[in-house]
Amino acid sequence: MFVDTAVIKIKAGDGGDGAVSFHREKYVAAGGPDGGDGGKGGDVVFVADDGLNTLVDFRHRRKYFAENGSPGGTRKRFGKNGADLIIRVPRGTLVYDNKTGRLLADISSDEPFIAARGGRGGWGNSHFATPVRQVPNFAKPGMPGEELEVRLELKLLADVGLVGFPNVGKSSLLSVVSEARPQVANYHFTTLTPVLGVVRVAEGVSFVMADIPGIIEGASQGAGLGHEFLRHIERCRLLVHVVDVSGSEGRDPLQDIEIINRELEEFNPELASRPMIIAGNKCDLVDDRQVEEFAAAVKAKGYEFFPIMAAIAHGTEPLIKRCAELLSKLPPIKQYTPDPEPDFETEGNRREVSITRDSDGVFIVEGEWLLRYLRGVNMDEYDSLQHFHRILQSSGVIDALRDAGVKDGDTVSIYDFEFEFVE
Repeated sequence: MFVDTAVIKIKAGDGGDGAVSFHREKYVAAGGPDGGDGGKGGDVVFVADDGLNTLVDFRHRRKYFAENGSPGGTRKRFGKNGADLIIRVPRGTLVYDNKTGRLLADISSDEPFIAARGGRGGWGNSHFATPVRQVPNFAKPGMPGEELEVRLELKLLADVGLVGFPNVGKSSLLSVVSEARPQVANYHFTTLTPVLGVVRVAEGVSFVMADIPGIIEGASQGAGLGHEFLRHIERCRLLVHVVDVSGSEGRDPLQDIEIINRELEEFNPELASRPMIIAGNKCDLVDDRQVEEFAAAVKAKGYEFFPIMAAIAHGTEPLIKRCAELLSKLPPIKQYTPDPEPDFETEGNRREVSITRDSDGVFIVEGEWLLRYLRGVNMDEYDSLQHFHRILQSSGVIDALRDAGVKDGDTVSIYDFEFEFVE
């Protein structure tokens, strides 16, 4: 079963809670707090797996959770970090935030993508000892891991895409130029799913060809099967339009070219500029004069033309050699650039936060949206801290603190991040 879209929920592991404990040892009086920090929650990581070619596994399992971090221990022992959850997907899978539609990653390379980051472990009470507060009887809880719903969309990685009406010979062509074995029969929609085949031209020269299920008029609006698989053409560097020059289906082959090209352009205007070769199939059903007239008409439209008889592999060698020649001059297979994260500084957004004050006079700031930004802050790096401070300003958190009565020198706590407020 070929499945090329899926929606799943993922959640990174929560950080382990910090420990509250005090050092106890014989002959050691007032050993002091020694609670350890909690472990980091596991990340949710997507990796490409060449052994997979569909997203069918995600139809049976919709929720994925990474392991939580373990709580801290006594004697300042750190809790164990949660194990990362590795999700394997076919190469060429796009990962979207299903809520916003933002493209998060294109899983086309071997580089893993961290889709949800685990929460940091909470601090143990050993961090909170001060000359004034020598017996801190509290610790920080671990931060929750990121959680989101993602949409997976597979766009096949193929150099050449075979397009055309049903029953024009695309599957026959792929079967004779590669080791692929698509279903071949004399009826419409024989091919119900895209099929990939490796075409070997010479020693060290090969390319991947995809047989896209037959496109019909109206496919870009949902007619037939083509609308389900048009996305798989978007990465192809070169298109081979297979046409039945004999018109055995009662259609005009020149009109077929116009109809298919219009469907491609309506689905994605970028496809209109994609290089295309016309392969005229079933030439044995017409005389040489008709083939020559059709070839002249195609060339007048600006396309290269190759007459073939796919069923017996006649004329296919010049076609695939020309494909290889063109591919050597074309850019590599398209990879999609992830959309940037929304920037508070450019959007001017204000987000809701809760501000309270504890018994020690510390201003506690809470807001679920802050967690996502706080996870990316490197406390030891000045530029990272400055960026986070700009987010607090542009999102209205600083103004909200002033409204709550914060003064110069007061302590502000945002989850496990504490700082001294300075005007």
